[in-house]
Amino acid sequence: MKKLIGLLFIISSTLYCFAAKVDTVAVRSKAMNKSILNIVIRPEHYSKNGKKLPVVYLLHGYSGNQKDWITKVPEIKEYVDLYNFIIVCPDGTSASWYFDSPIDSTMKYETYISKELVDFIDHNYHTINNSSGRAITGLSMGGHGAFYLSFRHQDVFGAAGSMSGGVDIRPFPKNWEIAKRLGTIEQNPENWEKNTVINLVDLLKGGSLKIIFDCGVDDFFYTVNQNLHKKLLENKIPHDYIERPGKHTWDYWKNSIQYQALFFSNFFKSSATL
Repeated sequence: MKKLIGLLFIISSTLYCFAAKVDTVAVRSKAMNKSILNIVIRPEHYSKNGKKLPVVYLLHGYSGNQKDWITKVPEIKEYVDLYNFIIVCPDGTSASWYFDSPIDSTMKYETYISKELVDFIDHNYHTINNSSGRAITGLSMGGHGAFYLSFRHQDVFGAAGSMSGGVDIRPFPKNWEIAKRLGTIEQNPENWEKNTVINLVDLLKGGSLKIIFDCGVDDFFYTVNQNLHKKLLENKIPHDYIERPGKHTWDYWKNSIQYQALFFSNFFKSSATL
């Protein structure tokens, strides 16, 4: 009985130790002439005078905002403390798709995430300010965004993930307001070809970017994720790919993010030893 009580005390004490701090910060985007809200989660013992920390940028999906991850999966605060990194959740608006839209000059979320927000975080938090200390991932639209941004900006991000990501948007020309960002696929086919993740694989060289992605076998994005996996294999691009039972749901992403957090932690540790 005493051993059991002691064990319960240790478990409860460990859970109590997770005390990550959550900031809501507004970042001014010069490219879009507006301020954008972001959630920043930092470990309990974070200090501007302490060790520089890596950062994971965590993107929401279609119709979401910067609060989605922290409200739907509060466990991400535990991962921040467990792995000693910072998580940043930006507001990508409900349907930005994280493009710099070629048809709408007010939508420049590629510039915002990969340049303006990264610069703000590095200036205002004690971070490792190079690609060895940055990772990016997201769900659905955010999975597309994470790969889109990291494939195009490997000087900014050293590791990338996608959860149930829309990694090929061309089969979905009528869905999720993508046409508002790129124009219709009938009138603007080049925009769709140039801005779909699967067509950006040629930007990857060997192990230049550490990659992990997954998708549930009952997800409407399952086939496009399988196709991306096959293309990466054909191009001999190292990556971790996982498929498991699941649909396009928060229950799936809640499970998925814990594996990706570990993947990024291992990436940061390996980069620190180089």
